[in-house]
Amino acid sequence: MPDPMPSGALPGDVVHVGARSGLHYVQMTKSMADELEALELASFPTTDPGDLYNAEELIILADEFAEGGFVGFDGPGRETPVAAGLGIRVHFDLAHPQHNLKEFVEASGSESGHDPDGLWYYGTDIVVRPEYRRRGIGRELYDLRKDVCRRLNLAGIVAGGVIPGYADHKATMTADEYVAAVSAGELYDRTLSFQLENGFEAPCALANYMEDPEVDNWAALIVWHNPDHDPDHSPDHEAPARAPEASP
Repeated sequence: MPDPMPSGALPGDVVHVGARSGLHYVQMTKSMADELEALELASFPTTDPGDLYNAEELIILADEFAEGGFVGFDGPGRETPVAAGLGIRVHFDLAHPQHNLKEFVEASGSESGHDPDGLWYYGTDIVVRPEYRRRGIGRELYDLRKDVCRRLNLAGIVAGGVIPGYADHKATMTADEYVAAVSAGELYDRTLSFQLENGFEAPCALANYMEDPEVDNWAALIVWHNPDHDPDHSPDHEAPARAPEASP
């Protein structure tokens, strides 16, 4: 079992040590902005930098919802982040899922897109340095996000997930057909298949989600429903922390 997340953790505090990766996860701080911008660029080399977080935006996000951002370091030092899972609270209509990430954030009315009364955790980013991949870090970041949903009584997680494998199939099938085939286990996508294994659903593809010519700008809508969500109570702003769920 992972170590329990400390109650009342502040930005910069270690909230979890990965059982498999050994990474020390902390809540994001403004001082990490420059290094996180570099991590973004290194992790998504084919994506338009305008669709990624820059340092100024990361500072705003840390100010508005540090509780929803987790940064992993290889050991107790704070020199260079090797992974991050970032997000915001939003209101999201699952009946009308089509959206563009940038326009969705810009239409929110806040600089980061965060709504402190939002019912859903919107995962804006998961990034891992290439040399640290395949060490269970993605699963650990998802567990931390799920814990946020449980503690704040949110409905769950929504996000636009990249579908890198679609590049090899876009000439023969639509993005919706590809997402459906991956969801059915007929095709493997290194990102979407991993998300499905972590309890997410992928109900549809998202057109023009973010600029990535390799996949003609398509992404997949991914949704995780919080089984502990109580719809009769408003999302909590200061609920006590719980340990993230164990990773298999």
